Amino acid sequence: MADHDAGSKILWFVGGAAIGAAVALLCAPLSGEEARRKLTQQGRESLGATGRDVIDRGRELYARGREIVDEAAEMFERGRKLMEDAPGETT
Repeated sequence: MADHDAGSKILWFVGGAAIGAAVALLCAPLSGEEARRKLTQQGRESLGATGRDVIDRGRELYARGREIVDEAAEMFERGRKLMEDAPGETT
């Protein structure tokens, strides 16, 4: 009985999927070639925008990293000078 139930559910699912696909094909406003062309164009635009975003973000991170390195170098120099100028200390 459980096998019959599972088989029945699968049959209903496949039938529903076939009916849905048929309705989608009949109601599609574009031909297959036009739809593929439109999807390809939208995909390229989306990838281009995403690529530009990634590049911009990379530049921002690089600039921030340079700032951090410069600040660290300045602090190191200040610390080195403080140690050199400290009275009674020898290095």
